[in-house]
Amino acid sequence: MRRTTLGRTGISVSRFCLGTMMLGSWGNADHADCLRLVHTALDAGINFVDTADMYAGGETEEIVGKALKGRREDVVLATKVHFPMGGDANHRGNSRRWIRRAVEGSLRRLGTDHLDLYQVHRPDPATDIDETLSVLSDLVREGKVMAIGSSDFSADQIVEARWTAERRHHVPFHTEQPPYSVFMRGIERSVLPAAQRHGIGVLTWSPLNSGWLTGRFRKGGADGIGELGSFRRDLVHHKFDPSVPGNARKLDIVEELVVLADECGLPLQHLAPAFVLSHPAVSSVIIGPRTVDQLKDLLAGAEVRLEDDVLDRIDALVPPATDLNPADADHTPPHLADPSMRRLPRELRGA
Repeated sequence: MRRTTLGRTGISVSRFCLGTMMLGSWGNADHADCLRLVHTALDAGINFVDTADMYAGGETEEIVGKALKGRREDVVLATKVHFPMGGDANHRGNSRRWIRRAVEGSLRRLGTDHLDLYQVHRPDPATDIDETLSVLSDLVREGKVMAIGSSDFSADQIVEARWTAERRHHVPFHTEQPPYSVFMRGIERSVLPAAQRHGIGVLTWSPLNSGWLTGRFRKGGADGIGELGSFRRDLVHHKFDPSVPGNARKLDIVEELVVLADECGLPLQHLAPAFVLSHPAVSSVIIGPRTVDQLKDLLAGAEVRLEDDVLDRIDALVPPATDLNPADADHTPPHLADPSMRRLPRELRGA
């Protein structure tokens, strides 16, 4: 398994990072099988494991903790904080109060005394970034956290956090974790250049675009909805609804990508992560298999590298910085989600 350095942290990580969202009740409820999956990944040379406190309500972190017993020191372990962990309004977000409590919960569930990477899962408009960086810096200085990162931050938020860290003498974010795939290339416009400019390591998620880039959903086949598991059907239906223009376009482009992959002698699910890793800003790509067989299939493509002519053909199908279905984004900034933030109060609009 190829390795690289995670940004400027000096930490050596595998180019494939094992994402664990599907371990537990959200995907694979068989804990013994989940342990086998993690061990298979480690045995194959993956040394980077990413999880989050909110995955399956904490169950996933517990599974990962069990899987890493006896192997913890050989693993770069990352987890995340932000999303609700219960009904209390203070058991979520990026406040000092919650992060202090959340990190202890993650350490306990993971069975470790430190985290190699602790990430803010989403921006929090209710909390000043100074507050968030302050508590994260304290955790680094206490040795509970080795490095800190963000996830789904825009380029301006990345830069604001950088400036805040410099002005306030905080530890800066070392990493950013955005979605990135052939079908979701928006981060190429400003997020990836900002990360490169500031020496920030990038670990990307959803290289298969929630399964679209496995070739499972094909034109003329099933509608892409009826065969989905409950997680995709109930929570991310909009990502597969064929009436959405971006999804209809995906069906067309998948056909051309399958032909391209065949010409390269590759299955589409190997071409897709290789595309992500071809960008110089990307340190590692997160793969999120549900079963050992899925993992082994992805591992078989770990050493694939795409030539310029193949990348040129992908650019012709999906131009750089293009998101085919903008609804694929799991985070919408408040100034886009709330119309009132884009409009003057009625009393100021004039006659």
